[in-house]
Amino acid sequence: MESAHRGDAGMSAGKLHAAIANEVGKLIADFAGRGATKSRAFVYDDVVVCLLEDGATRAEVNLVAAGKAELVRLQRDALQRAMEDQLVAAVERLTERKVKTFLSGSSTPGESSVEVFVLEPRSAEPAGKRD
Repeated sequence: MESAHRGDAGMSAGKLHAAIANEVGKLIADFAGRGATKSRAFVYDDVVVCLLEDGATRAEVNLVAAGKAELVRLQRDALQRAMEDQLVAAVERLTERKVKTFLSGSSTPGESSVEVFVLEPRSAEPAGKRD
């Protein structure tokens, strides 16, 4: 039985999880100017979840303190959508699977965010190709 936690790219689950967390975290940091101080990723069957914590910029912290948390949420949503193609490409490259759905969200103060990727199901191997 194939492990649901092993990446198609042939790397161990731990290495795949770390590679996704690092890649997604770096893309967000490069795009937004600051990244999370902690990121984790998990792959289970057809779902990839990347949790990024402590990623609020100084400007976001100040906006929240001034009662403008909704502006922070709107900005984060816009940034996450603008990065969608890059994030999806990274996950597809690392998992060697096509992303079917991308979901993204952040907490109101902006300190934590989540990127979720739903992968296309693995293709069934044709009966004539089995060893």
